[in-house]
Order: sequence, then structure tokens, then C-alpha cells
Amino acid sequence: MKLYFAPGTCALSPHIVLAELGLPYETARVDLKTHQTADGQDYYTINPKGYVPALEVDGEILTEGPAIVQYLADQKPEAGLVPPVGTLGRARVHEWLTYIGTEIHKNFKPFFANGSDEAKAAAKEVLTKRFAYADERLKGRDFLTGDKLSAADPYLFVVGTWAEKVGLPLGDDLKSFIERMKARAGVQKAMKEQGLLG
Repeated sequence: MKLYFAPGTCALSPHIVLAELGLPYETARVDLKTHQTADGQDYYTINPKGYVPALEVDGEILTEGPAIVQYLADQKPEAGLVPPVGTLGRARVHEWLTYIGTEIHKNFKPFFANGSDEAKAAAKEVLTKRFAYADERLKGRDFLTGDKLSAADPYLFVVGTWAEKVGLPLGDDLKSFIERMKARAGVQKAMKEQGLLG
């Protein structure tokens, strides 16, 4: 498997899942300004959508972070990052992946696309509420779905670090969650491979 990524983007989430699962993989860095890979390939020929992440598996390309992390988790079901098909637990993981993608991730656009001050202020208001919901759900638990890492936790970690970077207020339970995630070997491995840690 090969993961196409750009440092600090949402591609860190599947990168963390790969590292946590201990699956064999390689990475390919993508420059999102030039849409070239580190070895000079036109990234649009790999992923016509033009953004990361993308996962190459047996000559096919899978895109969209939530789809990738669910696929990866299913490659090593004994790790329990996604519960079995047909269970409420699996639906909860999917629920969190959807919430993070549609209610949190998309609202960062003004911060990363040179949005106006008004757009940033509106996004900050929405994001503060969305993160407060996640903070409330983390009360009394280490991870989103309980005491065990799920495929959704790396995604919340990534957007949580973005929130810290742009100065959004985060609740204590979410801050503790981010620190717990930072301490995990898989998170550190993925961040080092992306050049985000020394």
C-alpha cells in the first residue's frame, strides 16, 4: 500500500491508522501547490480530485480519509479500530467520521484558504460549538467511543491540532485527548514520517 500525503493535512489521519495497525506501507509526499509528487509525477494522474489523502492498493486508488481509515481498519479486524459489520459500535465510528468530516473539517476552509476576517469569525463560532460537542462526549472516556482507540480518533486528533494552531478554544477533555494521542507510538511515527516532529 502507498499513502499519498501532504504534511499536516487530513492525510495524517490514515497515516496514523497505518502506523497504529502496523501494516506494511510506503508514503509519497505531494506538493499541493504544484500537484507534483516528490518524485515528479503529476498527482492528477494518480488522483484526479487533486487532494490528499489517496491510498494505492493493488493498482487501485482509494480516496477520502474516512473511507480509507475504515478500509485499513478492516485489514486488521483483530485490532478493533472498527467493530464488526452490523454492530451499533461500527455505526458509532462511522457517525464520528461523518461528524468530523462534515461539521468540523469543512469549517476550517477560511483558515486555510485565505478567507476574510468575517469568514474566519463565522467559522470560529461554528467550530467552537462543534468542538464543544466532541469535548462533552469525551468526558469520562479516553477515546470517542470508549476506552479503546477507534478509526475516528486520529481524525479528531488532526482537526484538534488544527484548532490549536489557529487559536480556537478547546475544552479540557479534548485537550487531554489530544495529549494522549500525541503520546501514542503510532501517532509519533506518522508525524515523524511527515516531518511534523523532529
